[in-house]
This record gives sequence, structure tokens and C-alpha cells, in this order.
Amino acid sequence: MQEPIIQIKDLVAAYGDREVLKGINLDIYPGESIAILGRSGCGKSTLLRHMIGLAQPKSGEVRIKGEDIGSMNEEERNEVLKKTGMLFQSAALFNSMTVGDNVAFPLREHTDLEESTISIMMKMKLDLVGLSGFDDFKPAELSGGMKKRAGLARALAMDPEILFCDEPSAGLDPIVGAGLDNLIRRLQKAFNMTIVVVTHEMESVYIIADRIAMLHEGRILAVGTKDELLNHPDPRVKQFLNREADDEEMDRDSYLKTIMGKDE
Repeated sequence: MQEPIIQIKDLVAAYGDREVLKGINLDIYPGESIAILGRSGCGKSTLLRHMIGLAQPKSGEVRIKGEDIGSMNEEERNEVLKKTGMLFQSAALFNSMTVGDNVAFPLREHTDLEESTISIMMKMKLDLVGLSGFDDFKPAELSGGMKKRAGLARALAMDPEILFCDEPSAGLDPIVGAGLDNLIRRLQKAFNMTIVVVTHEMESVYIIADRIAMLHEGRILAVGTKDELLNHPDPRVKQFLNREADDEEMDRDSYLKTIMGKDE
């Protein structure tokens, strides 16, 4: 059995007096793709922030390759996080820079490579995501899907062992979104990366993920493959996967039909 590349142990996170994560335990293994999903407000984004070192836990720990990132100083944490890449929901490109400079930015910041080498690596990353020839464009000149691909190229600039993705296909039409999901999956297989995807879009989950971890009200409700979750005994898991409305939403719908004079 492989050692986990990411270990989350008894993680508790809070905003003020309100606990958002209530003792999360999760092991993520090298080379696997795992989706973190759940309803809005369940703690997905908070969990991601702790995994990428942007938040400190109230208690518990997050270990990357055996190292507790919460106990490190900023310099030590940055060294560990150089092994990771991050694709943000909005792509988070620097609008004042060209696409090429956006992709080259991590290499210029974190390596001593010569500019000629950085230029070659930048063009290779853009080619990987289907943006060859777009290095002199500004982000404003790209479509939404192209911006996400440019963000993905930048996330891959340092050849990460772990790639974090926050709602990768959010805001894209179904065809472009599916294309991005398939690209992420192909890259994960080609480079044997570990991928952690935070999303609530089941279409993305089914394309990208080997395993699924479902959060509910700050706790892990279920972990398993797609088939394991589809056959999970907890009705809350089935409700989410089948996109079934809450009883209160059904009651509200019935009430609206009544006052509008429509039959059930």
C-alpha cells in the first residue's frame, strides 16, 4: 500500500465561533484523482484553502508528502507548495500580462532558469493545453474556456506532483466544460499527477475522479468510487447524486402550484 501524498487528520476549521470543518480525516494517494464535492456551504472551499496553505486549522493537520504545512513558517511552506499547482475557478490570470508571461511567472519567481529556457517551457505548457501561438495575447482577448486553459498551463509550469482545481468547469458551456475536464484527466494520466478537484458539478466528477469524497455540514459523509457512492446507504448521498430537492423545496413548489391554480 502506498503512503498517502496528502493526509488530512482531525482537521477542524472555524470562522470566529462557527466551526466549518468538524474533524476531517482523508488520505489522498499518489497518482489518483479525487473529487471533493458537496452542497454549497458544506466546507469544500475551506478544505481546499487548508490544503494549499492559505488557512491555518483550529486543530488537526494537513500533511503534504509527510510534512505538516500548518506548522511551517511561510518560507518552509512555500518550498513544499512548489510541488503543487493550482487552477483557480476564475483562472486568476494577471490581466496586465500576456498569456505567455502569466505561464512563465512561476518559473521566473521560483527558479534560476535562463530566460531562453523559461520561454521554451512556457510554449510547451501552452501547447499541452491547446493554446500554442497564444503567448502574446492578453487575457481579455481570450474566451472563458481559453482563460481556464491558460490558468491550467500556469498551474503546470513547475511540473507539479499535485494539481488542485477549484470548480474547473464552472461558468463554461457544457461542451467547453467537458473538453476542459477531459484535458485535466488526460494530463493527470500522462504525468501521473495527483489531482484534487473541488466541485459540485457531477458531470466533472464522473470524467475526472477515481474517487469521490462527499462533505456534508463540515464532515466527510462518504468516500468511494462513483459506483460505491451511487449504492451508498445514506439517503443524503443519493439525494445529492440524483439531484433531488429538499422536502422544504418540494413543499414550496406545491404551495406555488396551489396559489397559481395549477394541479399537481
